[in-house]
Amino acid sequence: MTDLFFYIFATLTLGCAFGVVFSRNPVNAAMFLIMTFLGMASHFVLLEAYFLAVIQILVYAGAVVVLFLFIIMLLDVGEEKRHRVKPLTWVASLVGFALLILGVVSITSSDNIKAASDTLPEAAGASLKNFGYELFTTYQLPMQVTGFLLLIAMIGVIVLSKKVKTD
Repeated sequence: MTDLFFYIFATLTLGCAFGVVFSRNPVNAAMFLIMTFLGMASHFVLLEAYFLAVIQILVYAGAVVVLFLFIIMLLDVGEEKRHRVKPLTWVASLVGFALLILGVVSITSSDNIKAASDTLPEAAGASLKNFGYELFTTYQLPMQVTGFLLLIAMIGVIVLSKKVKTD
């Protein structure tokens, strides 16, 4: 049953990632990006890494994509004229795709992937209690400064994107 969910979420993630790349509308691309992040979070849930799944949704799908949408609204990106694709673009695309295929083939044919390990080492920061304690004691000031800077940036984007009516 887990394999079925893996294939469903992988299809969702890849489909939305292609939607991000090939979407002509930047707002639609941002929505596809949210769905891609949700697909990745579902993979973390399948791996029983619930903390990473929640962080993926909160930080990336929540904050980063909202920041992208604010920037899109600030720049007022509209539909642009269609332009002819240059031959150099096609050549670069084919070379990039060939390198991608070469990388995938070389990774999957490696002996390191096929050799299974009997025991896995414990992941760094596996205990959330220790992670949270360090985050809010040792790194309390950087956390507060980062939150304050994000608040200032969000207010700045709202103020800059507000259009003033002239009578």
